Amino acid sequence: METEIELKFFVLPEFSTQLVEKISAAKILQQSRRELGNIYFDTPDQVLRQHDIGLRIRRFDDVFVQTLKTAGRVVAGLHQRPEYNVEVNSTEPCLALHPKDAWPHDFDIVAVQQQIQPLFSTDFTRQQWLVAMPDGSQIELAFDHGEVSVDDKRSPICEVELELKSGQTDALFTLARELCVDGGMRLGNLSKAARGYRLAADYQGDSVKPLVFVNTTLQDSVESAFINTLEHALEHWLYHEQIYMERQEPQALVQISQALSLLRQTFATFGGIIPRRASALLRQELQWLEGELTWLEDANSIQALIDDKAYVLRKLNARKELQQQLELRYQELPDSDDMIQLMRSARYCGLLLDLSRWILSRGWQPFLDDKSRDKLAAPVKVFADNMLTRSWSELLDVFPAERELSRIDYLDQKPRLLRNLMSGIAFAGLYDEDRRISFRMPWLDLLQGLEDLRALEPIRQLLPLFEGDDLAQMQKWLQRQEESLLHAMNQTRQISIELTPYWP
Repeated sequence: METEIELKFFVLPEFSTQLVEKISAAKILQQSRRELGNIYFDTPDQVLRQHDIGLRIRRFDDVFVQTLKTAGRVVAGLHQRPEYNVEVNSTEPCLALHPKDAWPHDFDIVAVQQQIQPLFSTDFTRQQWLVAMPDGSQIELAFDHGEVSVDDKRSPICEVELELKSGQTDALFTLARELCVDGGMRLGNLSKAARGYRLAADYQGDSVKPLVFVNTTLQDSVESAFINTLEHALEHWLYHEQIYMERQEPQALVQISQALSLLRQTFATFGGIIPRRASALLRQELQWLEGELTWLEDANSIQALIDDKAYVLRKLNARKELQQQLELRYQELPDSDDMIQLMRSARYCGLLLDLSRWILSRGWQPFLDDKSRDKLAAPVKVFADNMLTRSWSELLDVFPAERELSRIDYLDQKPRLLRNLMSGIAFAGLYDEDRRISFRMPWLDLLQGLEDLRALEPIRQLLPLFEGDDLAQMQKWLQRQEESLLHAMNQTRQISIELTPYWP
C-alpha cells in the first residue's frame, strides 16, 4: 500500500505553455509523455462509491495496472488517499488481487466481484516531469489534457497534479506557489473519478447550502476545535467555488463570503491563545478577499428591489425610472467574468495554498510558549463557555435594552452581530440543540431585519437623482419602511437580550 499525497489544480489548455516556462529552471530528473486510458468500475448500485472506494484499470503502452483507492482526506486541494496497485493482464478487474485488509470490514468481495462492471472512462495525454526540490524532496508534476466519457457524453479534463514521491509535504506547496505566481490555476477538490461518477449519473451539479455547525464534541481539545473549524470553513468555501465555476450561481458567492467570515472570526476567537502574529499574513489576505466581495451586499439589495418587476416599489410614481436606475447600478457591479478571473488569479490561489499549508503544517506551533500549548491541549468546553460569554457580553454592550437604536446604529453593528453569530458555529455541538436554537433564533431574526434595512440603501443613494413630488414621495416611503423595520427590530432585540444563554 502507498499513500498518495497530491495537489490538484484545474487549468485552461493554454496553461501548458506557461507550465513549461515555469519549470524550465527547475532540476528535472525525468520527463515523459504518455497516452493514458482508464476504465473505472462499480456495481449497478455503486457499492464502491458508497464506501468511498475507487477502482480503475489504467492502460499505458502495453501495461495494465489495477488501482484501488480507499477513503482519504482532502484539504484545500491536497488529496491524501491510501492506494493499492497491482499489474494485470487485461481490462477485466479482479478484486481478490488486493489485500483483504484494504477493504472495509465485512465487505463482500465475492458478491461485488460478480456485479462489477465498467462505469466510465478517462482518456488523456499526460506530460510528466519528476522535479527535484531544494530540500531533497521529489515531486511528480503532471499536466493532463483529455476527457471523461460515458457512452456519448463527454467532459473535458485539463488539470495539473503535483504528487509527492519522496520527502516533505511542504515541498508540494512550495512548488505550487512557484507555479501559480502568474495565475491561471485553481485548486481542485473534484477528482477525475468524482467527475466521472457525476457524468454517469447525468448529475447537474451541487446545490448551494447554508453554512452549518462544526461537529465539535466534548472529547475535542481546544486545538482540534480550532483546526476542525478552519477546515470546515475551507471546505464550505471550495464547495461553493466549484458551484460558481460550473454555473455562476450568485448565492454561491454569498456562501464563500460566509466561509471567509467564519475563518476570520475563528482567528479572532482563538487569538487569545494563538498569537496574532502567527496568522497576520493570512488574516491580511482574507481581509483583502472579503473586500473583493463587499459588492455582494449591494447586488443582493438591488436584486431584492427589482425582483418581481419591482413589486416592492409598486406604490411609487417614479418606480419605472427608479427601477431603471437600480438596473444601471447593478450592471456597474462586478460580473461573473470578473469573479472567475478573481478565482483564477495568483493572489486568490496563493491565499488558499498558504491557508491549507498553515493548517496542515500547524503553522502556529512555532509561535507558542508552554503555557499556550497547555491551553490548546485542554478540553474545549471551558474555553467555549468563556468565548460565548465574552461574545454575549459584547452583544449586550452594542444592543442595550435601555436605548433606542437608529438606522445608522443598527447598520454599524451588523458586522459585529454576524461575527458573534459565527462564534457559535464552532462550538454548537457541545450544547443542547433545542436551547441553542431557541437562543439563536431571535438574533438571526434581528440579522434578517438588518439585511432588510440594508436592502433599502440603494434607493437612499439614488434620491439625489429625483426632485419635487417624486422625491417627497420616495422620502416618505423610505421613512415608513424604515420605521416599520426598526419597530420590529427593537422588539426582537428586547426578546433577544432577555433570553437565558444555552451555555455553560
